Amino acid sequence: MFSIGDFAQYGRVSARMLRHYDAIGLLCPARTDPVTGYRFYEAAQLARLNRIIALKDLGFSLQQVGAILAEEVSVPELRGMLRLRRAELEATLTAAGERLVQVEARLRSIESEGHMSADDVVVKPTGTVLLAELSGIAASYGPEDIGPVIQPLYAELCARLEAAGVTPAGPGLAYYEAVYEAVYEAVPGDYEQVPGDRGASGGHGGVPGGRTDVPAGHADVPGSAAAAVAAVGGEPGDEPVPGAVVVHAGLTVTAEALARAGARSGGTGAPATGTPTATGLGFDVVALPGLECAATVVHRGPMSRILPTAQNLAHWIDANGYRSAGYARELYLECPPDQEKWVTEIQEPVVRAAPETP
Repeated sequence: MFSIGDFAQYGRVSARMLRHYDAIGLLCPARTDPVTGYRFYEAAQLARLNRIIALKDLGFSLQQVGAILAEEVSVPELRGMLRLRRAELEATLTAAGERLVQVEARLRSIESEGHMSADDVVVKPTGTVLLAELSGIAASYGPEDIGPVIQPLYAELCARLEAAGVTPAGPGLAYYEAVYEAVYEAVPGDYEQVPGDRGASGGHGGVPGGRTDVPAGHADVPGSAAAAVAAVGGEPGDEPVPGAVVVHAGLTVTAEALARAGARSGGTGAPATGTPTATGLGFDVVALPGLECAATVVHRGPMSRILPTAQNLAHWIDANGYRSAGYARELYLECPPDQEKWVTEIQEPVVRAAPETP
C-alpha cells in the first residue's frame, strides 16, 4: 500500500488532484483509515491513474474520462469522440499558424519601420444593418472625388430624415459599388456630381455640414434609388466604368421609426439583400448584409487623410495571407464638429489568398 504522497509521486500528479479524483469518484483510494482519514492506494491503481492522465492529455473532460473508464462509451462512440478531438486540435493548430503569420508580419513591420504601427488590424465578421440612404456617383474611389459627392449626400440625408421625423438609431455607414458603362452613359451629366460645391473641404465621410438643392421626394434626381442604384450591375456584357463608383451614404435607422414615419411597405426592403428600396419619404432604405470576413482598422481624424491608414491596411492584408474581396466600407463611429476628433472604422472584405505555386 502507498500513502497518498508516495502514490502521487509515482503517478506524477499532486496529492490535491488525487483528493479531487476521490471526491468525484474517478479514482478512490483502496483504503481510508477510519481514525486519521489518511488515504492509501494499491500499486495496481497506477494503471487506472495513468489512463486518466492519458485521456486528459487527449483533451477529454473529467466527466468524459469517467464515462470512458466506466465503459459507458461504446467503441464507435469513443472513435467519434477521438475524431472530434482531432478536428478541434487541427482547428487550434490552424488558428495558431494564422497568429504566427500575424506575429511575423508585425515583427517585419517593426524591423523595417523602427517602431510599432498604431494601426491595429482586426479580422472579424460584421452584422446586417438597416440604413436610410442616398446615393451618387463619384469619378473615382479616391477621397478627392468621393468627398465632394458624399458630403452633400449626408447633408441632404440628414435634412430629409428630419423632415420625415426619423431619428438615426446609430452611426453612419458608407459603402461603394462599381458603376457600369451602359447605365452610366444614359444618366444625365449633372448626375456625375450631386448638387453641391465640388471644391468643399474636408475630404469624404462622416455627417458633414452643407446642403443641396435637390427637391425632397423626387425619385428621378441624384440621390435616389431610381438613378444611382440602377447603375449597379448593368446588363450582361456591360463593362464597369474605369474607377467610377456608386457612393451610398447611409445612416442607421430602425424599422419601427420608418413605419411611424409612414415609409412605403414598412420601409425595410428585402431583408439583407443589399437592394435599396424607395420609402416615399425622399430617401431609400436598405438592409445591408454584413461582411463574413472583414479586415478592420480604426482611422482617427478627417477623411481627407484616410490614405495612409488605407495603405497600412492594404499592406497588412497582403502580409497576412489575405486578399481584398471588394470595396471597403466606412463606419463613422464619432463625427463631432472638429474633424480632427473623427473616429472611423474601415471595413474591407477579405478572403484567404490562394497559396503560391512553385
